Amino acid sequence: MLIDWSPVTREFAHWRAAGLTLPIWWRDDDAVAATPALEKLVAMSKAVGVPVHLAVIPDMADAGLAARVADAGCLIPVVHGWAHQNHAAANAKKAEFGAGRGDVSGELQSGMSRLQTLFGDRLKPMFVPPWNRISPDYYPALIGAGFSALSTYTPRKHPHAAAGLQQINTHLDPIAWRKGKTLIDPDELVSQLAKLLLDRRTGVADNDEPLGLLTHHLVHDADVWEFTRQVLTILQDGPVMIYR
Repeated sequence: MLIDWSPVTREFAHWRAAGLTLPIWWRDDDAVAATPALEKLVAMSKAVGVPVHLAVIPDMADAGLAARVADAGCLIPVVHGWAHQNHAAANAKKAEFGAGRGDVSGELQSGMSRLQTLFGDRLKPMFVPPWNRISPDYYPALIGAGFSALSTYTPRKHPHAAAGLQQINTHLDPIAWRKGKTLIDPDELVSQLAKLLLDRRTGVADNDEPLGLLTHHLVHDADVWEFTRQVLTILQDGPVMIYR
């Protein structure tokens, strides 16, 4: 797949001239088991030299996944909701932790404790809500369950979602979810990435927040895998620092 990365490389030239550094990270959602797709994710992570924050669904995660993560230093497990179930109204956007559910502290605590049992001190206390949506009403319960970071999608507005709860979002998702889960037009993705970089360089967005690539290994086709490899490679050609 030939992709014109020149808008990104031109932007990185401005970053170098300004003496700026871009923090980057990679988050991959919906892990529950050791699968061939997970093996491909691990292999790519090792090949490109970028670790993966693996968002694991606590209610579905099995011991095989725990064993695989234990052997793969490139995988950093984080908590992905509880059961990845949609509790939103029929006409609302999907959310497991949307407003109006009442007390969800039990699910948040269970998610943390289940993955601590599976992954031990490898687990990072970051909460990734399914569909990247969570009501601020639940922030106190997140903190009470032991979470210190929250990750959703799009540039953050503030470094902390609440006192003691750091916001570290993702910003580039290559999957066309409503068009067969195929790859979004690569030129569109490159343009989006270049704009993200421009906004950070010019102070429109917070460059202290790591720029996050969001993937979903279980649904990738060949084009999404190839784009993922290329974008992680091109990012590392820039003045970057990898967030772990």
